[in-house]
Amino acid sequence: MACYTFYTNPMSRGQIVRWALHEAGAEYETVIVDFAKGSPELAAINAMHKVPTLVDHGVDRRDGTDCVVTEAAAICVYLAVAEPGAGLAPTDAERADYWRWMFFAAGPIEQAVVARAMGWEVPEGREGMVGFGSFDRTMDTLDQHLSANAFVCGDRFTMADVYVGSQVDWGLAFGSIPTRPAFEAYAERFRAREGYKAAKAIDNALIEAVQKQG
Repeated sequence: MACYTFYTNPMSRGQIVRWALHEAGAEYETVIVDFAKGSPELAAINAMHKVPTLVDHGVDRRDGTDCVVTEAAAICVYLAVAEPGAGLAPTDAERADYWRWMFFAAGPIEQAVVARAMGWEVPEGREGMVGFGSFDRTMDTLDQHLSANAFVCGDRFTMADVYVGSQVDWGLAFGSIPTRPAFEAYAERFRAREGYKAAKAIDNALIEAVQKQG
């Protein structure tokens, strides 16, 4: 049995976790979840019925059950610790940036992008009540950091770049974040990584197969 079982759909945030698995050098088995049909197996371990979901078979828990991790950002962080040989966890000096920008991507960036896609406008004078303040302020904040740093934690790629990078990658591809020099340069750097290219090749092939069937 592989160390991990990875529940995903190629047209989902599961792409983030596949990239993380490849960067971590993890051995995993993939279970593709059909959104239309659902998956009783997935529902049994994740009541949200959501992908990505990761099951770690290599941890001995006192109750005899496997570790189940959900939420893409959490899975990324988990893998960085579970696979220390990959060197994706932060050093002491990197820890502040690592956690700050991981949560910034999972919070303000995600919220700002979704709110804009849904056509939700923050009423004037109420920006303080939402975590992202405004779309422009969120993008400006990310731009400022990436303009000054090659990667999230400075000059070194960490697991935070898988999650933050995925937000930038998706946003640039689908126009949900603005095209800016700092974002484009950052994307060029992480897209050159072998882990990124290997993971994308798998998901792109799965998407192509689904489209041919349709």
